[in-house]
Amino acid sequence: MKTGEITNIAILGSTGSIGTQTLDIIAEHPDRFHASVLTAGRNWELLARQARQFSPSAVVIADKEAYPYLKEALKDLPIKVYAGADAIADAASLPENDIVVTAMVGYSGLIPTIKSIKAGKRIALANKETLVVAGEVITSLLAQFDSEIVPVDSEHSAIFQCLMGEKREQATKIILTASGGPFRTKTVKELENVTVADALRHPNWSMGAKVTIDSASMMNKGFEMIEAKWLFNFEPDEIEVVVHPQSIVHSMVEFTDGSIKAQLGTPDMRIPISLALGYPDRIPSPRQPLSLNQYANLTFERPDYEKFPLLRLAFDAINEGGNMPCILNAANEKAVATFLAGKMKFLDMPRFVKEVMEATPFIRDVNLEDLIASNDMALKIAEEKIKKYII
Repeated sequence: MKTGEITNIAILGSTGSIGTQTLDIIAEHPDRFHASVLTAGRNWELLARQARQFSPSAVVIADKEAYPYLKEALKDLPIKVYAGADAIADAASLPENDIVVTAMVGYSGLIPTIKSIKAGKRIALANKETLVVAGEVITSLLAQFDSEIVPVDSEHSAIFQCLMGEKREQATKIILTASGGPFRTKTVKELENVTVADALRHPNWSMGAKVTIDSASMMNKGFEMIEAKWLFNFEPDEIEVVVHPQSIVHSMVEFTDGSIKAQLGTPDMRIPISLALGYPDRIPSPRQPLSLNQYANLTFERPDYEKFPLLRLAFDAINEGGNMPCILNAANEKAVATFLAGKMKFLDMPRFVKEVMEATPFIRDVNLEDLIASNDMALKIAEEKIKKYII
């Protein structure tokens, strides 16, 4: 990034959890950062308020039906207003943007990220699904264009920091920590009738609904394992998942001499976000730092793959390769949306995802067009398969 100049930041998904916390950091450091582009899915009212506060050059709402309301709300300001998925990708790659924060949820973040990479932007990656769906495509593009990814997820930020100054060939294992979510201590029988409200009650983190449900099912840790493979060039059998209920150790890296480096911090997403925005500098924070005196015990345990089968399915998908992680993601998105609508049981989600994975045609050697087609095919099959799971 440019030294001594204002860094322009495009935030894809500015009304969500990561987006609003990114804006917190921008507001704290107006001498360093400016929000140049803001985008949202449907929440045009919050997007309009954000635009008034941060004065971006452009805003985009994905929902075209909300466009007239957003346009009217900002008619007195010199802010360009657009709508639709294509407009989000175009706005992200505008020349004035230095960093693109990809905080959109789900598959929708893929194309804007690809377009931003081709435009040579730094990607502050908070969209898990981009690398889950198209890790091989993304890594190939990063090698072709003058772009880089700095991870925003707390776990990947931790690994990124643990590898700083180290030789990659001397790192032997990634240890991904997981909180275990709200159902860590429940039995399978107790999970039979958990509600959406139960699943959204995360013990440590404040996140959007989709990510919170993925945390409750441990699918998010499966996604993070796949991300880690592509971000750091580790094989799945070199990535270990451990449950760490306190969420203080965000992840670790083991080295050839037996040493393990860990990154610790309070469970506050603004810490990894600020690193991604300021890297290679660390940005001063007004937040209270971690005090280990508050934690008498930091504990670690193995995840229960029987209780959380989606985590095992993620390992299965990446080991199979090809379009299987893309199929996994599409099926999971459908399952989570149906569960959040109160129309599917929590324990039926992994059964449904497995069924869609088995029914969707497998392609070993894939390009972007194959992945787009696989996503569409998986969603079509999911739409049919979901009928027997509806409650």
